[in-house]
This record gives sequence, structure tokens and C-alpha cells, in this order.
Amino acid sequence: MSSRPTTLEDTFVNVWVNKDNKVTEEGFYEAWLKQASAKHQHPSAMGAEMLRKQYPNHSMVLTNDYTLNFHNFPSAQVKPMEDTPLIANLLYISLGNTAPVPGVLVEAVEVGAFDMQWEGLSFLLFTVMYPSGLGRTTQHYLLHKGPETNLRSLLMNAGNWASKLHNEIWVFDQGFWRKDSGLWYEIQKADWKDVILKEQFKKALQRDVYGFFDSEDLYKDLGIPWKRGLIMHGPPGNGKTISLKVIMKTCDAKGYAPLYVKSFQSYMGDEYSMIQVFNKARQLAPCVVVLEDLDSLITDRNRSFFLNQLDGLEGNDGLLVVGTTNHFDRLDPGISARPSRFDRKYLFDDPDRDERTLYAQYWQNKLKNKDVDFPNSLVDEIAENTTRFSFAYLKEAFVSALVILAGIEDDDKPPFRTVIMDQIEKLKKQLDKPDVSRNLASRPLPVIRHARERPLEAEGDLCQALRSLTAGSETGPPAEIARRWFSSPSGFNPQVRDPSQLNVHGRNFRHLFDQIGLPNGRHL
Repeated sequence: MSSRPTTLEDTFVNVWVNKDNKVTEEGFYEAWLKQASAKHQHPSAMGAEMLRKQYPNHSMVLTNDYTLNFHNFPSAQVKPMEDTPLIANLLYISLGNTAPVPGVLVEAVEVGAFDMQWEGLSFLLFTVMYPSGLGRTTQHYLLHKGPETNLRSLLMNAGNWASKLHNEIWVFDQGFWRKDSGLWYEIQKADWKDVILKEQFKKALQRDVYGFFDSEDLYKDLGIPWKRGLIMHGPPGNGKTISLKVIMKTCDAKGYAPLYVKSFQSYMGDEYSMIQVFNKARQLAPCVVVLEDLDSLITDRNRSFFLNQLDGLEGNDGLLVVGTTNHFDRLDPGISARPSRFDRKYLFDDPDRDERTLYAQYWQNKLKNKDVDFPNSLVDEIAENTTRFSFAYLKEAFVSALVILAGIEDDDKPPFRTVIMDQIEKLKKQLDKPDVSRNLASRPLPVIRHARERPLEAEGDLCQALRSLTAGSETGPPAEIARRWFSSPSGFNPQVRDPSQLNVHGRNFRHLFDQIGLPNGRHL
């Protein structure tokens, strides 16, 4: 007799109520494993089951924490297992002309098995990468022929190392914290001796910054929260940025980590970003939170939430918040005028005659050599003729004059006074032109919100690795993707040139550029 259904109704009955199905005695683990082992549905569970069967006498832990990179953990030695295939993507990354090599090869492990040694113990490390949502996930399986406590100890030490800064600065952008070694090396160039301000003004700023961290007991004795806010404001080009760099450098050297906020915009919204910023600051306190361009970071939409975080219902002890703005008038009175939020305001205005004299003397000291005639009378003349100049304009006058002199043959070289005074006159004409940017700046800015997905871990790792290499960091920042570096010799780069073949006038000025810290070119 045929078992085929004779009617449409019989067909539906057989589909929905199949009498041939049998109830199995599988437990939850087996049933879940079978359900999760479909391709790219839950591969981490399937991988754990396969390794459990292959290494029955090993303890095992899993982690997909993107901050952990066992391949870059300096206390461990990791090498690929013999006779085990290693699948990796290899990319060539071209670096800038200032990098020690023209380019590097970056290897991202897709599937790999490794022998690992740490603290005299042996481990097995299996690393796999697979698509997950809009990004990719890197899954690590750690196995050890011994107690699981050894595996957890390894994870704890790797996590402690990854959470610390290694010649890096914490930077918040697009909703996530990352370590930036390039910024750390950049702020190392800054020094208070290069900040040309009146001595009383400079000492007051230093006292407010450094005195805060030395006054914890005083704040507690007075029964007030140990927190402080500073705003540095004024027209652009007058020392706010370099002062901020020195503050970040010196506070970092004293053990107070600077946290630099680039933007509050993220795919989760500004409020989420503010929570992440202040939670990190509370975790690392005492520390410095740097908010550059406050008028752009704080908008009508996010201001109320920002002020709630700043007031710190959860406690902001040990937080020094330093903000900068070129447009103090744009700030809401709740930020600019309310006590206990930003208690000190420092105006970095265009330099007066005394400050212009100090700046000219600063350059006079840098140019002490036989190639430049810079008498005291020229100091007074420059200070007298540069009214309304910002420090940036003053610097432009000196740099332009030196570049012009460097390009003139020795026999026809005019006096330094003639060249710099000519540059000052040209800059004066620029000051007399209507400043369109200032007129635009007086208008309210439109509120634009961007929704952006979380960046791929692979992309973030490559960018961080390049910053670390270009900056000369000995150890790359921790990242999710395992990668290895291969440098290519400079001979393979057709853009590498022999400096001796360059035809540059004014060779006598090359050593001068080196002495005063300027590059041999116009890019400054």
C-alpha cells in the first residue's frame, strides 16, 4: 500500500505532525550544541566542543575580548605549532616619508594554532576570526594541561597589561576609547619654555593645574568635592593648544593620566558617549579630562546631560576638567558662568607689547649664530610694529623670513631685519582684510548628528599599529587582531631620495633649521 498522501489535508498533517519523529534523551548541552553548530551561527561553541574532544586532559577558557591580544603580550612567547596550517591575511601598508621604512606588511590571523609559554608554563592558543554582524569577531581558545586557575591568571595578567598605557594617551572618538601613541609622542615635544606668556599668568595656570592634585586633603578637610574645571579661551593662535599639550605631558609624567575627548558623536548618541567618558575618568581618577573646542562638543541637545555628568551625582573626585574654546561667547552660561563647574577662566588674548617683546626675545635666543644679525634694537622694532598680531602671526613672520633667507644665495643675501620687516608688512595687509571666518563664527552652528557603526576591529588595529610604528613605539597598542610586522628595505621604495642629490639653495641655513627645531621645508 502506498504511503503517499492522497489529499492536500493529509500533506499538511504529515508535515506538522510527523508520527515518525522520536523523542530523544539528549540533555541540554547536547541539544544546544547541535543547534549552535550550524555554519556561522555560533561557531565559538562548536570550536570549544571540537577542542574538548581533541584535548580531553586540558582545561580550557574562551575569550573574544577585543582588548586582549596574546600575540602582542610581551611577557609571553608565542609561535605557530609545527605541521599546523596558519591562515592569515597579509596587507601592505605604505607609510609617510618621515617613517623609518617605506612600508610594512601586516598579518591578520584568520585561523591559527600556537604554542605559548608564560611564567614557565605551557599553553595552547587557538585563534579564529569569523564574520559577526557588521564586523568580525576574533575568538581565542586557551588550553592548559593543568588547573584552570593558571589560564585565568594568564588572562588577568594580559588584561592588566592591556589596560595600562605604554607611551600612549587615552583618546575617545566615535563612541570608543583607544590608545594613541602618536599623540603621546607629539606632546613630548611641548615644553613650558616654549609657551610665551607673562610669567604671572603662566605661574597661575601651573598652580591651578598642579596644585589641584596636591590638594586632596585640603578639599576633604573643607568638605567639598575634590574636582576642578578650567577653561582656556581666546582668539586662535595664542597658545591654548601648546599650553594644553604641556599640561597633558607634565600631568602624565606625574602619574595623572590625560584623557583626550575628540568628539561625543557616536552611533549610540552623545549621551552614551558622555557616560563612557566620565565612567572612564572616574575609573582612572585622579586624572585630567581634556575637552578641546568646548563650543563644538557641547550643543543644545546634549548640554543638559553633560552638565549632569559634570556635576557628578556618582562622584567626580579627582577629576580635573580642562576645556578650550575660541568662542567663549557661544558657551551656555551654565558652563561659562556657573561656579563649581569651570571655576577658572584663562584668556589667551592677542599678545600686548610686553608679550610681543618676550616672543621676539625667544626667537633672538634661538637664532644666536653668525648667520643671523638680530640685535636688541630689532626686538623692539618687531614688538612695536606687530600690534594686533597673534602669536601664530608672529611665528609666521619669523618662519617665513628664515625660509626666504635659506633660499637665497650667500652673495645676494639681504639682512635679516629687511626680510622679517617685509614679512610683517605683508601680514599686516592680511589683518586689514575683512575676516569672513569671524563673521561666520558669530552665527549659530547647525546641529548635525551622525549615526556611525562601530569601526571594524581589523581597521582599528591597523590604524593603531601604524600610529605606533610611525611614532617609534617599542610595543604596539593592544588590539583584537593578531598581526606580525615585516619591514621592506628603503631601496624598494622609488620615492626614497638621496638628500645629497637635492639642489637646495642656502645650505648654510640647514644647520640653523636643526638648531631651532624646524624642518628643512615649508611644512611646519
